[in-house]
Amino acid sequence: MSVSIFIQTLNEENNLPRCLDSVSWSDDIVVLDSFSSDNTEKIAKEYGCRFFQRKYDGRANNQNWAVQNIEFKYKWVWYVDADEVTPPELAKEIQEICSNPETEEIAFFARRKNFFMGKWLKRCGGEQAWIARLWQPKKMSWERGANPVALIDGKVGYLQERFEHYFFSKGYFDWIERHNKYSTYEAIETMSSLESGDFKFKELFSGDRIIRRNAMKKLSFRLPGRPLFRFIHMYIVNRGFLDGKPGFIYSILISIYEYFIVLKVKELKLQQKGKSL
Repeated sequence: MSVSIFIQTLNEENNLPRCLDSVSWSDDIVVLDSFSSDNTEKIAKEYGCRFFQRKYDGRANNQNWAVQNIEFKYKWVWYVDADEVTPPELAKEIQEICSNPETEEIAFFARRKNFFMGKWLKRCGGEQAWIARLWQPKKMSWERGANPVALIDGKVGYLQERFEHYFFSKGYFDWIERHNKYSTYEAIETMSSLESGDFKFKELFSGDRIIRRNAMKKLSFRLPGRPLFRFIHMYIVNRGFLDGKPGFIYSILISIYEYFIVLKVKELKLQQKGKSL
């Protein structure tokens, strides 16, 4: 098949086999590991993956390092996390695109199905978010430490099928620990955006859905009551209440994550003034 697979890992021994089984149709699977202490490396090599290691310093930095330093076997790369699954229907769509010599796009965005408590969060799980997952390495770069923004040198497209994301597969402790780290990256990005004044109101009405989404993100940096706004948007506006108990719990968790960001931004502002809490 004319598609390489790229996976980032950190202690993914429980998730990795399921992920690898779903992309076994590729004969070039590349794992970039952040020095796992479990059996991640052993499992990856048993599956015949090419295995690299690099100290984690943000998702964008990891991805930029990968496209600059790893020689992928094929022109196209499908990027999937270890807690994600590529269904057969999506694999077929990917293979058809990458094997078609008339494909003009150099990157494709995909949506996911987020599963929590055994339920697909159809409304509040970020089901409308588009993420650059199928791309040509030489045309790609990313910025931002958490939730990277793709910088694409060429035409883009959108996949119809979705991938599956089991983002609580390691439990609450792991999710909270990861999002504590992510909130630090987000706080730094918030400060950078506020200082640079990079928000442009007209981008909220752009015909490009990615530009609109990034503009909404920058607008959120400037809104008061950010955690409450996020909860209302997820649980009420997006009708997360129809996702039942999982929808309520997840909306609460995301609002807490947003509050972490708010607190860290306040602390960074104090540090700039030479003050402390």
